[in-house]
Amino acid sequence: MHRRLSRLGAVNPLFVALLGGIIAFAGLLFLLPKSGRVDTRQDGESAQVKPLTVLAAAGLRKPIEAILEQYKSECGVAVDVQYGGSNMLLNQLKVNKFEEPDLFLAADSFYIEEAVAQGLAAEVMPLASQVPVIAFRKDKAPADRSSWKALLRGETRWSIADPDQAAIGKSVGDLLSKIRTGDGEKATLWDELNRQATEKGVFKPTVNEVANDVKIGAVDVGIVWSSTVASPEYRDELVGVRLDELEETQGFGDISENVDVAVLTTSNRPTEAIRLARYIAASDRGLKTFSQFGMTAKEGDEWELQPEITFYCGAVNRRAIEPVLDAFQKREGVIVNTVFDGCGILTSRMGTIEGQSQQLGFPDVYMACDRYYLDNVKDWFQEDVDVSETRIVLVVPKGSDKVRSVEDLIKPGVRVSVGEPDQCTIGALTRRLLRELGLYDALKNKQGEAGEIVVEKSSSALIVPDVVTGHVDAAIAYRNDVLTHQDKVDVIPIDSPLTRAIQPLSIARNSRHKELVRRLYRQVEKAEQGFETVGFEFLLSDPATKF
Repeated sequence: MHRRLSRLGAVNPLFVALLGGIIAFAGLLFLLPKSGRVDTRQDGESAQVKPLTVLAAAGLRKPIEAILEQYKSECGVAVDVQYGGSNMLLNQLKVNKFEEPDLFLAADSFYIEEAVAQGLAAEVMPLASQVPVIAFRKDKAPADRSSWKALLRGETRWSIADPDQAAIGKSVGDLLSKIRTGDGEKATLWDELNRQATEKGVFKPTVNEVANDVKIGAVDVGIVWSSTVASPEYRDELVGVRLDELEETQGFGDISENVDVAVLTTSNRPTEAIRLARYIAASDRGLKTFSQFGMTAKEGDEWELQPEITFYCGAVNRRAIEPVLDAFQKREGVIVNTVFDGCGILTSRMGTIEGQSQQLGFPDVYMACDRYYLDNVKDWFQEDVDVSETRIVLVVPKGSDKVRSVEDLIKPGVRVSVGEPDQCTIGALTRRLLRELGLYDALKNKQGEAGEIVVEKSSSALIVPDVVTGHVDAAIAYRNDVLTHQDKVDVIPIDSPLTRAIQPLSIARNSRHKELVRRLYRQVEKAEQGFETVGFEFLLSDPATKF
């Protein structure tokens, strides 16, 4: 008996410890939040990651709810949303009311632009557009509802969104403040509407509250977005009217407002925030939902969890563009497959795959060494903008006086390195320059003479090393290719307007990721110092609008 009790006593502590561990683990599971996810660090320690936070205009509530539910289903990511008037949300952003929010969706791009100007937002993606309409209950709409002035003259009870809080209030207020009530009158339609709403109506902080006022019969009429009356919540009970007298010149048809999403600078997980924004702005995801809710969707990119784009880039741009691409890929969580080569080689490669599947490698974006080669393939590309420029110069070994001008290149005994004109831009530009100076044929003929040589290179990056190694006496190269060899070579300027080389950036017409390329361009816009450090003159100090 004694032995039996002793044996049981030895087992009981193990059982109790095991049971305690199970209870503790179950308690941990119970305490975990229902939203968000747990990330496991490399050291094995688990850290709770809170959901992404989206600030959205109240009028976008229904489409946003549908999109985020779909995103959670597809990607397993929960998102918290706070709704309000666009202006109210922006003002709260300015005073840091929210704790590290990630995205901001406004019903009018004005508020997104203001957020960018204030340093509150970074990347911006276009979503859709919508216009204001007059909303009536279908069962109580008056027979004569085509005249704005008739509505103002009657006993109409109005509900209007507050211009200081909601995008639609500001949009309508800005428009109607420009339209006089009649010839010679100083009063504007906004003055009349403001008076009518003050006497017989009410101002509300969001467009949804205006629509609800009309829906429940608290007022006779309201001003809402076209998407509001088209949404499932209201389309069976409300009708939207775009008034004839305001359609022709400066009416509602001319004040279509854009809905955008912006990644906020307060986000501490920008790559995840950008991924969510890409989903909301994807043509086959979020934009389809916006269309279903009565908005006019933008073009958008196709959705991919980790999109890839192909970037063809002239070799002269390599040192300037590589840091931009590295930072862009890391922040966006995307892959940029970059091909550096002579532009003649790159454009020839484009010709072999043009019109075929994008997967075969036709570039989404092309940055040429000069417009000469972009012009050769312009039918395959759409928007383009000049990013930088450099000059063609004469390069000789340090301290050498054998070659002091372009004319010296054709002298007997002078060895020369130039670009191959059908493979790279520097070669094509050199040929154009030398033909203009009447030297090209003489230089070409030197190749057959004993003891003399003209070396043609397929890429600008290969030319200056020929001078550094003493393989040639002189070369025609880009000025910025000389910077890393300044202690070994001298640079001689060439007096000709044909020495200017301009580097343009362009988007392929058949790219499935045009918006992604446009965001890449926005990063190039910010890279002035990097371009100038490696010898370029930057041309985007005043940011272009073509992209």
